[in-house]
Amino acid sequence: MKALFIHADYLSYKVKEKTPSAEEIEGSRKNGSMDEPLIALISIESGDERSEAEKPAETTVETISDVSSKIGVKNIALFPFAHLSEDLASPDFAVSVLKETESKLKEEGFNTLRVPFAWYKEFELKSKGHPLSVLSRTLAP
Repeated sequence: MKALFIHADYLSYKVKEKTPSAEEIEGSRKNGSMDEPLIALISIESGDERSEAEKPAETTVETISDVSSKIGVKNIALFPFAHLSEDLASPDFAVSVLKETESKLKEEGFNTLRVPFAWYKEFELKSKGHPLSVLSRTLAP
């Protein structure tokens, strides 16, 4: 799994068009926003599918918890971002990892926003620009 973290003043998105592998979403998820988030742009890879059942989500939550503690935030935006890898997991597996990650983050007291998977989106963010405001990670279960 690959992740790019951006500490931002805000994130807002609006879905425009679904791809063939898009998850079904309710109308309330067609747009969303969050103030003061740590945005986790995540690309779930095929190698993640060969790991233990919940390991990819657990590893992701551990990494997000570590990064968020360093910058002092509790708002987490999970943003599926296939463009970080050329070796993607199956869409069903990727969505399941994102949902499990969201659930585990909520259990740990984080406020979450999960951006829809495999939709073309219009989005806007404003990076804070401090030394830890943009970080990349390769997460191995």
